Amino acid sequence: MWSRAGSRRCNIHRRLFSGAARRIEDEGDWLYSPEWWGSESESEFNGNTVLRSVSDKGNGVISVHAYPSSRPSKVHWPETEKWLQQRYGEIYPGYEHSGSFKILGYQWRVLRFNDNTRQSTVKIMAAYRDTEPGSIFIMQQAQCLAIPYVKSMVSLGLSTIASSKYDLMAAVHGKKRMHILCIGHGGGSLPLFLASKIQGAEIHVVEIDPIVISASVQAMGFPGFSVMTPSGERALLEPDTINEVMWKGIHERLYLYETDAEKYVVENNNLYDIIFVDAYDGDDIFPNKLWDPHSPFLNSLSDRLHPEHGTVVVNLHADSDISNPSETVSYFYQRLLPMGKYVSRVCKAYKDVLIRNKVTRGGKFGCGLGFAISVPWVCNTSLVVSRGFGLTSGFVNRDMVMNTLVSSSVKVDHMLNLPFSCLEYINIKRDCTLI
Repeated sequence: MWSRAGSRRCNIHRRLFSGAARRIEDEGDWLYSPEWWGSESESEFNGNTVLRSVSDKGNGVISVHAYPSSRPSKVHWPETEKWLQQRYGEIYPGYEHSGSFKILGYQWRVLRFNDNTRQSTVKIMAAYRDTEPGSIFIMQQAQCLAIPYVKSMVSLGLSTIASSKYDLMAAVHGKKRMHILCIGHGGGSLPLFLASKIQGAEIHVVEIDPIVISASVQAMGFPGFSVMTPSGERALLEPDTINEVMWKGIHERLYLYETDAEKYVVENNNLYDIIFVDAYDGDDIFPNKLWDPHSPFLNSLSDRLHPEHGTVVVNLHADSDISNPSETVSYFYQRLLPMGKYVSRVCKAYKDVLIRNKVTRGGKFGCGLGFAISVPWVCNTSLVVSRGFGLTSGFVNRDMVMNTLVSSSVKVDHMLNLPFSCLEYINIKRDCTLI
């Protein structure tokens, strides 16, 4: 989630056309945000509402709005139709000529809380088989990340763990398992992107609100086979034909749990290589129990994080002004991220619990690094805490961190063949603060 409209909104539609050339082949480029941003005014075009329901989990009114997408253009549709047909033939040999796939079009789908908070944005493809023209299915476009802070989380998280003596290349090619936890689901663009790009990724997603889960599957094209039951079994015993065509090789590695994040990390014994946290509620509040240094959540999260290279990435935004900062928080931390009343405390809490109070297998106390980097175009900041950041010197400064991240990000770009450049989110001129 990113900051809603108001007096503190950054210049959301500002474009950074100066400097390095933009990679416009990325269909999720911020250049296309006017297509799905909509308006705060009900009198202006605000998309077609395809889902609307009331949450009983603190998210208010949950809705999904649809907007036309200009890309990919129709000239590229036959190529995708051919790909769908080939996939069908691979799964059901001998039946590849029993019918053809036809694309109806592409749309942006925006998940909103209380109508004015844009929680998540994805791009979907709508298609059907000509043998069943009434059976329309939608498929989220896994390679398309529309929100800058999600790209920032991906870029920083993967570049950091690649700097932590973790063999990311082996995970990308499926030669080793990469255990990933996503706390907060939204439309599911982050876990779906990671599963599609990293063949060895096994991704557990925790979402407290069943309506958000239903919205992501029914209206935003997230794989339905990923949904888990409270007993830990798949909600669907096996995927249907269309889901196999769209997601075979990907949805088997996605596990979407409807549960409270604190309950999940306290009760399970999984060890994760990297953890992504993006869990704002319908009032744009990051729940206190998810950052309180004395909470069961944060202390259990520390136990769930790999002791040598474990990395945590947290999305933070300008939730409120600093009007009455706590006297217990130092001036340094109050100035660290002067966007929100709670942001500096969140940074300090994660660093203290995950690093300073932790002893590694090698007996080192407080080994690791925490830093925060602002996100371009929106009022968000990505907080990163890493237990294995690859710096051998006892003295660490901002330039050392940035140089290491830049070097790793170039490797990540090539390894994953990303549609965007990690360097755009790890720019050496961007505001970076060591915690």
